Amino acid sequence: VLFSIALLLFCLVVTLAAIIERKTTMWDGVPVAVSMLLLVVLLSIVGLLEGMQIAFFAVSKKMDSERILNNDHNNSKTAKQYAQWTCDLLYNQKNNNGRNLPAFMIGRQLCVVLCFFILSRILTTSTTSSTVLNIPTFIQSNFVDTGLCGALLTTIIGSVIWQLIAGTFPYVFLSNPLTYYMLRLCLIIENTGICNGVWMLSDLHKRIYNYQIDETYIGTAEQRAFSAATRKY
Repeated sequence: VLFSIALLLFCLVVTLAAIIERKTTMWDGVPVAVSMLLLVVLLSIVGLLEGMQIAFFAVSKKMDSERILNNDHNNSKTAKQYAQWTCDLLYNQKNNNGRNLPAFMIGRQLCVVLCFFILSRILTTSTTSSTVLNIPTFIQSNFVDTGLCGALLTTIIGSVIWQLIAGTFPYVFLSNPLTYYMLRLCLIIENTGICNGVWMLSDLHKRIYNYQIDETYIGTAEQRAFSAATRKY
C-alpha cells in the first residue's frame, strides 16, 4: 500500500511539474492555469462516468420499490427526486423501449474518449533539453516519457476510486444531481448516431450465440422476491 501511494504521489508531482514547466504536449498558447483546471474537471467527469456505470448495473436487477426505499436514508427531498428521475429514465420500459441503459453505455464511452483526447495532451510529457524536476534521465525516458505516469493517475484517480465507491454506495450516486444530468448528456451524445453500428453488431452477436437476458434464467426481481418469501413459509 505504501509503495502504491508513494508511486502515485511521485506521478502526481511529476505531472503537475511538467504542466507548470510547459513540458507536456498541450497545445501552445493554453495557459498553465487552464491546463490545471482541465485536468481536474476532466478527471472528475471520467471518474463520475466510471462510477455511474458501476452504480447503474448494481441496482439494475433491483425492484423499483427497493430502489426507492434504499434512498430513504437521504433526508434531502431533492436528492430523492433526482434518484427517482434517474431510475425512471434508465429502467422504465416506456422510455426508449427500455434501451436507455445500453444507450448510456455507448454515450458514456464516447464522452470518455472525448475527455481522454484532451487528457492525453495534458498528461503526456515532452522534454528536450532537461528533465522534469531534474530527475535522472533514465527515469524520465524509461518511466515518465512512456506515459506510465499519466496512465497510473487516470487509472487510480480517474477510475478505480470512483468504481469502488460506486460499487459500495450505488444509491449515493443515484441521488447525485450531476449523475442525472450526465446521464442526459450521454443519451444525447448516443442519439447523434455516431456509434449506431454497435446496435447492429451486438444484435448479430446475440443471434449467432442465441444469448438470452438474465431474467430468462433467474426471473425478474419481483419473481425472485416472491420465491424467497414463499420459501420462508
